[in-house]
Amino acid sequence: MTKIKTPRARRPRKTGRRHPLASVALIAVGLLFTGGAYVAFSTSTAVATTDASSQQTIAQGEKLFAANCATCHGLSAQGSSEGPSLIGVGAASVDFQVGTGRMPMQMQGPQAQKKPVQFTPEQTAALAAYVASLAPGPAIPSGELLDAAGDAATGAELFRINCAMCHNVAGAGGALTEGKFAPAIENVSAQHIYEAMITGPQNMPVFNDMNISPEDKRDIITYLKYVENNPSPGGLALGSLGPVAEGLFIWIFGLGAIVALTVWITAKSN
Repeated sequence: MTKIKTPRARRPRKTGRRHPLASVALIAVGLLFTGGAYVAFSTSTAVATTDASSQQTIAQGEKLFAANCATCHGLSAQGSSEGPSLIGVGAASVDFQVGTGRMPMQMQGPQAQKKPVQFTPEQTAALAAYVASLAPGPAIPSGELLDAAGDAATGAELFRINCAMCHNVAGAGGALTEGKFAPAIENVSAQHIYEAMITGPQNMPVFNDMNISPEDKRDIITYLKYVENNPSPGGLALGSLGPVAEGLFIWIFGLGAIVALTVWITAKSN
């Protein structure tokens, strides 16, 4: 008797196929986990280092302010009869006034005189950080705006339109009313020139970014540094006082020399 073989039941084959969105979901989960871990780590590290150092700098600046500035500007920089409020003037104003030696003032007068700097760069930065922490204000400019690598021709035109009436076309400075004056800009750092434009120290108006763009300010600095680093092509500059003063100089001394020569020749012939 022969046995009849029955066909075995076939096992279902594994096709290895997944849901079409499974790979996308896996990648998304991995990216989310990795990104979240990185952000958490980097944020905690940055907060631990940056905030701690800035708070320490602000605290140092507050102590320096109380010891050197509060007499005139008030313990909270609110101002007094001896000095204006510093709330909202920003770090740039402090860096300019203290970094050029104008503050603390040596004596009361029409305007603060430039003198040897009284604080180290670190102390100046601390004072600026403290005042900046009181209220928003103009910040210290970034380095790319101070490289004097802009357009000198555009800067010369902007300087003649906006600045030359007080500072002279060559930045030699000039007298104003009531004992005030526009200082010479020669040998002034690019950072302090930029800060003066955005803060308006002494009698100078404020040139914010709506009046003169940051790129235009860079061009003005480029022009001033070009004038500073290149001698006068016409010879003796006579203080760069301008064509009127130079013409008057030539007229007086030139005509005087001719008259003196005429008198000498006449006296010798007699």
